[in-house]
Amino acid sequence: MKNAVGRPMEILLVEDSLTSGTFTIGALRQGQFQHRCTWLRDGEQALEFLHQRGMYGRAPQPDLILLDLGLPKIDGLQVLAEIKATERLKFIPVVIMTASTDPAERERAEQLHVASYVEKPVNLEKFLVLVKELKAYWQSDLLLPETHESAAFAGS
Repeated sequence: MKNAVGRPMEILLVEDSLTSGTFTIGALRQGQFQHRCTWLRDGEQALEFLHQRGMYGRAPQPDLILLDLGLPKIDGLQVLAEIKATERLKFIPVVIMTASTDPAERERAEQLHVASYVEKPVNLEKFLVLVKELKAYWQSDLLLPETHESAAFAGS
């Protein structure tokens, strides 16, 4: 598999807080791995994106979803329940990132098989370790044949 390359990891961030969203994107940049991140600000947009409806008709399927629970329009637990009820989406790892300390919300998220549950404020080092672990899990199944463009890029 010497001539195999991976593609950037597709991350969907669903977060209504400007401060938390900016922090998360900054932390992902510090993680030093190739990724593309789409940031949406409410649960309704997230479901439109995930189901590739409307203006998101050509949206990529994410490899990882970072999901806040306290979202406008449709809350994060409802978004999570729909993800896990949809055959095409249910195996995408979802990390809950929330300020909520409600044990019932955490229990419901765990019943829906989240990959991780992180309480805000997020510890930067722990967050990066978590994302790197999820990246390694994601990449273990991903090898794409090398293209002429990637071969030319690798040689430059």
